[in-house]
Amino acid sequence: MIEFKMPSLGADMEAGTLAEWLVKPGDTVKRGDIIAVVDTQKGLIDIEVFDEGTISELVIKENEKVPVGTVMALIESGKEDLTKKEAIKPTSKIEEKKATEKISVVATPQFIKASPLAKRIAAEKGIELNTIKGTGEDGAITKEDVEKAIIEKMAPAAEKKITTTENIRMAVAAAMSKSNREIPHYYLETKVDMRKALTWLTETNKQRTVKQRLLPVILLLKAVAKALVEIPDLNGYWENGLQQKQDINIGFVVSLRGGGVMIPAIHNADKKTIDELMAALNDIIPRARAMKLRSSELSESTITVTNLGEGNVETVYGVIYPPQVAIVGFGSITEEPWAEMGMLDVRPVINITLSADHRATDGATGSRFLMAVKNHLQKPEIL
Repeated sequence: MIEFKMPSLGADMEAGTLAEWLVKPGDTVKRGDIIAVVDTQKGLIDIEVFDEGTISELVIKENEKVPVGTVMALIESGKEDLTKKEAIKPTSKIEEKKATEKISVVATPQFIKASPLAKRIAAEKGIELNTIKGTGEDGAITKEDVEKAIIEKMAPAAEKKITTTENIRMAVAAAMSKSNREIPHYYLETKVDMRKALTWLTETNKQRTVKQRLLPVILLLKAVAKALVEIPDLNGYWENGLQQKQDINIGFVVSLRGGGVMIPAIHNADKKTIDELMAALNDIIPRARAMKLRSSELSESTITVTNLGEGNVETVYGVIYPPQVAIVGFGSITEEPWAEMGMLDVRPVINITLSADHRATDGATGSRFLMAVKNHLQKPEIL
């Protein structure tokens, strides 16, 4: 029996709420089918299945919130002993804490011992002393006891519905805090002459319709993908050591209009043609902004690329998205003085940065990677 579990959709995700099942017991599923919709800090995410078989049991119910790794459903592949089904039970479900806790009420004594300051504060805040449990000498109510009661009383009023934008901001904050806390970054930067790349792009686009035209960022993505084939140490996760990944799935940072970012993955970027990469980018950007991504697009990126070229920012130093080990940053393309072969010229130049995990690689590895990106951008016709 195959266990279909709550997936992790990023380093910041600890739990998810099942919003809807899209299958029922008895349904046949195959790899890539979307079988559930899960509510996360990043919105509603379509969850795919990566096995084939027949849905045997839906273990958790809709609107249940469970930790990452909890068994959500059982899938019968036709090879297992069905008697094992009974042995599998849902694991720890998150028990929603009640939003409010009543202030402890003690038996009302004829005389309530309390310090003068505690009495005054309680009176000012409208709190009955007989609702407060004293922790002072002989059960006397102290100033701290009153302040604790005030906080507990105000807690329900402080609750509010968290918006999607706030949720995403919290998710970004958690991931980036974890990154800065746990990952020792090192940073490298280089400048690349983009004359050949832009000239090739201009000539290529002249032969295309407006809809088919390519953007400069596609050349950058392809150059990164090809460089990773040569320098695979930067394509992986740090999980009890460097774990190189076979597939090169580039996570592309997409800014959301309400604030925050999403990082959907472009799968197998090294195996895609320039046109296929352009189509993939045109597909995932609007879906990311509409919160219509699949689980595999949020959980399988092996390196991240951030591009602030449209914002006229010359250089960006990225923060690694854990457990990845590198992020590549591209600034805008600007005209700069460029010396070559003893001659001074003006060239379109881009600054490329690499932020990498020093536990996984060293500067020499990072330098080879940036040089590989640079070399590929000098040969745009074979990207």
